[in-house]
Amino acid sequence: MQGERELAKDCRSLARFDLKGIPAMAAGMARIEVKFLIDANGILHVSAREQRSGKEAEIQVQPSYGLTDEQVEGMILDSFDSAEEDFRQRQIIESRNEAATILAALDKGKKSPAWGHLTTDEKKKIAKMEKALIAVKAEDDYQAIRKAIDALNQGTTRLAELMMDTAVSTALKGKTMDEADMGEGPTAPHPMAKAEFE
Repeated sequence: MQGERELAKDCRSLARFDLKGIPAMAAGMARIEVKFLIDANGILHVSAREQRSGKEAEIQVQPSYGLTDEQVEGMILDSFDSAEEDFRQRQIIESRNEAATILAALDKGKKSPAWGHLTTDEKKKIAKMEKALIAVKAEDDYQAIRKAIDALNQGTTRLAELMMDTAVSTALKGKTMDEADMGEGPTAPHPMAKAEFE
């Protein structure tokens, strides 16, 4: 894309390419590294690589046409004129994406054994906050969406704690401390010994 605006739809498209074959994963989990290199001939090389799967794609963008100084100046002035509205639109998009993520996490939480440990009152409060977030998510009020996200986030803190406790107890069930796989653990510049208990 070429331009100074916050949203891609308001910028000029120079080229497109698809990064295919990325395995399915939860929203926000894909990590894509994008590189832009311009060679001595003014050819732009763009590559994208999904870091978990290693899938890669690239494209070369030939300088088929340039912009006049007046066009560049116009784009910059247009970005200044539209900056406030562009930023507001970006905030709305980002808050809607965050709302979708927390709603998906809540759906997952409802299928967890931890959901059964909540009281009926707690479940009703969460359902009320979930409905409120769904209602404002489609609106163009960034602050209302943000407020509903924060409310649901706080309202599901106990569910998150219960889910964490359930996950840990399931992982450790029937194992001694020596048998439990606790991961790599911290590193230190000196040898570390296991704690001894009397």
